[in-house]
Amino acid sequence: MSEKRNKIDRRNFLKTVGAAGLGSVYICGSASGAGEPSKAGDVKKKAKKEESKLPQVPTRPISSKISERVPILSLGAMFNVSQNQVILRKCLDWGVNYWDTANSYAGGTSETGIGNFLEANPDVRKDVFIVSKASRAESMEDVEARLQTSLKRMKTSYIDLYYGVHAMNNPADLTDELRKWAESAKKRKLIRYFGFSTHKNMAECLLAASKLDWIDAIMTTYNYRVMQDEKLESAVEQCFSKGIGLIAMKVQARGQKIEAKGDRAIAAKFLQSDYSEGQAKLKSVLQDERFCSACTKMQNIAMLTSNVAASLDRTTLSRSDMDVLKGYAAGSCGGYCAGCANICDSVLPDAGYVSDVMRYLMYYNSYGEQERARASFARIPRAVRSRLLGVDYKAAEAKCPQGLAIGKLVAEAVSKLA
Repeated sequence: MSEKRNKIDRRNFLKTVGAAGLGSVYICGSASGAGEPSKAGDVKKKAKKEESKLPQVPTRPISSKISERVPILSLGAMFNVSQNQVILRKCLDWGVNYWDTANSYAGGTSETGIGNFLEANPDVRKDVFIVSKASRAESMEDVEARLQTSLKRMKTSYIDLYYGVHAMNNPADLTDELRKWAESAKKRKLIRYFGFSTHKNMAECLLAASKLDWIDAIMTTYNYRVMQDEKLESAVEQCFSKGIGLIAMKVQARGQKIEAKGDRAIAAKFLQSDYSEGQAKLKSVLQDERFCSACTKMQNIAMLTSNVAASLDRTTLSRSDMDVLKGYAAGSCGGYCAGCANICDSVLPDAGYVSDVMRYLMYYNSYGEQERARASFARIPRAVRSRLLGVDYKAAEAKCPQGLAIGKLVAEAVSKLA
């Protein structure tokens, strides 16, 4: 197939499927909104007819051990799904039937929103791959309770992939007790696959999992920035070779600082190839076939269609394209925390949580999620928060691979989040 036929740039994408895709968006929106629901049957028939024209996001097997296929693009439902039902319908229209949520997302409204959708569309459950997590669980009793709550909220008898540890940062969390619980949950047919998520000390966590035979899948931070880390790359390869399914998150690699000048420079470069900057960053992960899927937050139709376009485009970024991203990662690393918390923690015994503070500042500055950032910051123990401004961060700054101005960033976080 020629490169021209493989190419689905933004203009061709909208031209080809705009009438079907955007038309059915408006149809679904009007049918589920506050407008007059007249001729609902005709609306549904028209929507179904137009939805059938939509191409489907490609799929991959979860791993060499799990042949079940999932879309290479998955929905990160870290928002109030109860108030955004249309996004679930549009995801299904494009074949994005892998939905990732968690017990804690949006105060529980992410899971309840999925439950409302499944209740209204019971025939859909068999076609959806649902993932959830035991948010902030501190014991096996907590893990069990989180699972039962998630099942109840989502009105389902099972969860396809369950992360028994949400945001793992210490390999010691992979206990024999956790293994036994996972085996029990599978025997009870409450979950099908088991794993964990991590965006802190990822390499250590992945390497530990690669030595076990009971971890089915892992969701880890992976993007054009952290893929430059040789230790993480080795850990990814180890897990892949052992048949552990890998799902990438935080694929846009947003940092603590907004690098407007650098962002504009790479945006201009990729627009010449008919990619947006965000699509290029996503494609750098999608083309890595060690990852079965890239999970990204898509809370509106614009985000969804942009990411779907990048997923449908069968061309790959060239070596030159990847070099541009690599150069940008190196040039802007001082504004991005790579989550190697063990380095900070080793020299800051009295002020842990530095990488967490950096992540919450990222939520505030780059995600525009001020309330989530403040709520997350408030969960840091009060004693730690009270001494953050009195710590000398020079030792941590000297060891930081990214060269972060940790002291200044912590001060900024305290001023915005405390």
